[in-house]
Formats: sequence, structure tokens, C-alpha cells
Amino acid sequence: MSQSDPQLLVSTDWLERHLGAPDLRVLDASWYLPSEGRDARREYEEAHIPGARFFDIDDISDAKSELPHMAPPVEKFISRMRAMGIGDGHRVVIYDGAGLFSAARVWWLFRLFGKRDVAVLDGGLPKWRAEGRPVEDELPVLRDRHFTARRDAGLVKDVTQVAQAAKLEEWQIVDARSPARFAGEEAEARPGLRAGHIPGARNVHYKDLLKPNGTMKDVDALRAAFEAAGVDLSRPVITSCGSGVTAAILSLALERLDHPRHALYDGSWSEWGKYPDLQIETGPARS
Repeated sequence: MSQSDPQLLVSTDWLERHLGAPDLRVLDASWYLPSEGRDARREYEEAHIPGARFFDIDDISDAKSELPHMAPPVEKFISRMRAMGIGDGHRVVIYDGAGLFSAARVWWLFRLFGKRDVAVLDGGLPKWRAEGRPVEDELPVLRDRHFTARRDAGLVKDVTQVAQAAKLEEWQIVDARSPARFAGEEAEARPGLRAGHIPGARNVHYKDLLKPNGTMKDVDALRAAFEAAGVDLSRPVITSCGSGVTAAILSLALERLDHPRHALYDGSWSEWGKYPDLQIETGPARS
């Protein structure tokens, strides 16, 4: 990976070959919905890719926000990365225990704070383990490193910006949730949220961008998935989902397509569905 032409996905073969590189940092960014009953940190402590550090999505967030795991202030991100031994000049590879789920969120966070030499492990820990590659339970020794960051405001949208986008239709809003949740046919997992979607939004379920083994589809298939949902890939896109996690899978896919202008709605449906003064739509996606 290089600063000028960063890889976005790396294979399990690539990662195993480079595990011993002194400038490489591997992060376990596993995060699960409460309904799954999984403890990401405990699973990390029991078995992780050798040398991997644990990135706690809920902890490395904006503690002042009532919304779940919102992007942290830049000072907090810098502090946490330094303490984790991630410094300037390091290449970062991120994986998760689901295959490709929450790792994209952490990839997006690094991009938000200006670090481009960062990639996602295609297929994540499930593929790694299915191939018999090494894991360990030993925790890495962490030494502070110098880490600089600068927030790129163009990569994130707040509720006011999204409301304006929905009204003016200058940006396309693309929702990564399942078709049933998007249509309002399935109740939201978080209490107090209405069911439905942002007016005018398109629906590209994040699972439609992945193969059965958890790896991401090739660029032609990604392009076809967006176009089938009515997304014009020549126009700006705002990605959204339930709480800003799977929206980042759409963002990663758009980046692979060299999409020139896309941003993530950090509050996503956890915010939009909460406030009765924000309009919603129900029913299936428009064709």
C-alpha cells in the first residue's frame, strides 16, 4: 500500500506474507449487534490474527453524543491511536469477526481523519481461520507512537445536511439496511425509532455487495448493484444505514468504483428515525 495509490482490500494471502513487516499494524475491529449476543473484545482476547490490536468502536467515539458510536473528536482519535501504537508511516489493515461488516466503519474513520494507507482484510477473520492461518491469544505490547490527523469534513454529513439533500436532491441518499427495514415492514432493533426510510433514498443492502464467503464482489458486480437500485454513479452519494456501520461498506464499495464524491451520514437511522419532525417514507425502494 502507498499513500498515492492505497489498496482498499487486501487478501488473506497478502496479509500473512506481510505480517512480520515492522511498518504494518493489524486491527481487530469486530462489533456486533446486541441481538447477536457476542462479546467482540472477549473473542479477540481468545483468538486474533498475530499482533492484532483491538479497536473498540463504541469506546473510540463521541462520548458526548446520545447516538451510538458517532465519530470521535479528532483529539480523541489521535490520543487513542497513539496509545495503540499506531503512528505516522504505518500501514493499517483492519478485519472483523463477521467477514466484512464493522471493519469498513473503522476504515472510514481512518479516512475521515486523513489516513489513506489503510485497507480492509477481504473476508475477515472467518476466511482467515477457514484457511487454517495462524491465530493467537497473546496480547501485543503497545508503545506510544506519534500520530497526526486532520478531519476531512467532506466525508461526513450531519442531519441538517442530509435533510437539505433529501429536499433539494443534489445528493443521492443510499441506505444499506435490509429491504424489509428500508420499507418499514420490519421493526427497528433500537427502541423508539420509527420504521421506514429517508424520503427519496435508494436501497442497496450491504449484503448484496458481498459474496457468500464474506469477501466483496468485483467492481463490475458492485457497479451493477448500485445501478440496479437506481443510483447514478456520476452524481454525489450519501451513504446511510442503522447507525453508521454498514453504510461504510457502501462507502468502501464506492471508493473501489473511484466514485468522485461520497460521504457517510454518521447519525443514520438512529438519528433520523428518532425525531418526529423529520419526514419518512415507507414501502419498497423506487425503481
